[in-house]
Amino acid sequence: MVRPGGLEHTDARCNATPRRPYSRVRGPEPGGARRAARVETELPHDESEFSLLSLVLPKGSLERATLDLFDAADLTVQRSSDRDYHAAIDDPRIDRVKFLRPQEIPSYVAEGLFDFGITGRDWITETGANVTSLGELQYSKATSSPVRVVLAVPASAPWQSVRDLPDGLRISTEFPELTRRFLDSAGVKAAVIPSYGATEAKVPDIVDAIVDLTETGSSLRRNGLRILETLLTSYTELVANPVAHADEAKRSAMEDIALLLRGAIQARGSVLLKLNVGVGDLGAVTAMLPALSSPTVTSLARGDMHAVEAVVPKRGVNTLIPALKAAGARDILEVPISKIVE
Repeated sequence: MVRPGGLEHTDARCNATPRRPYSRVRGPEPGGARRAARVETELPHDESEFSLLSLVLPKGSLERATLDLFDAADLTVQRSSDRDYHAAIDDPRIDRVKFLRPQEIPSYVAEGLFDFGITGRDWITETGANVTSLGELQYSKATSSPVRVVLAVPASAPWQSVRDLPDGLRISTEFPELTRRFLDSAGVKAAVIPSYGATEAKVPDIVDAIVDLTETGSSLRRNGLRILETLLTSYTELVANPVAHADEAKRSAMEDIALLLRGAIQARGSVLLKLNVGVGDLGAVTAMLPALSSPTVTSLARGDMHAVEAVVPKRGVNTLIPALKAAGARDILEVPISKIVE
């Protein structure tokens, strides 16, 4: 839904200059670059209805999961190749899209170089960036579970907690500021060594322990490490520049985008079941349906029949459908769901 917007902007970094609404026509240009060719269109709306936002998305391990989420939310990201850092979304609220490393995104959003973006709570905490959270987006590289920033040590090490660590320990990490604050709070004097990748491979030849990001812990175990402490549990977040968020029109547009993304996440793993059932079997059938609230039941023109609809988990539907059939349901349909907006 597009809401009223379009305030006069004064901050060159945070606010886009008001411009005439347009549709985008995209195509390859010489050198492989792809740019949006702006074509003015006659729209039956006032120009102030459109609030154009700049968006930054994470490049790297979260990239594919982010693209899949935006596609499911009907905000498909278009670019000329997977290596292209510039992109576009065919939505009147979004004017500019760029891919950058998630480590950099909190600072760039805080500085007003982008109105809003997606990054992790881990990098927001590490950088200390002043951003406004628009809420968690419960997805990560491989699962819908959060990731953790953990202190890991060799599996054979005698230490059982962070306070057992001896002074002078060498710890490698991509989160030096977060790690120093954590060690200081525990009274541990260790040497924190910034890492720029392959952190797990540095134990024990180069360092004694690491602070690293893990989703399942399997990679740590493969490298002979065990988790000693969890420093932070981190979901992916949609964050905004505080000045842009204070703009009513921009904030409304951001909230619309957030609503679509959350709706797509909520719909994952769910399907809609539709079926018909006789009045005598209605109670038994509805009792089997684990709906979000309760099944929707509608009387059909034929008085002894009812139509039933329910959103149920996709997992287990292979056993649920035969059970519903055995309980008296008929004409059973399983329908995919794109979004659930509560």
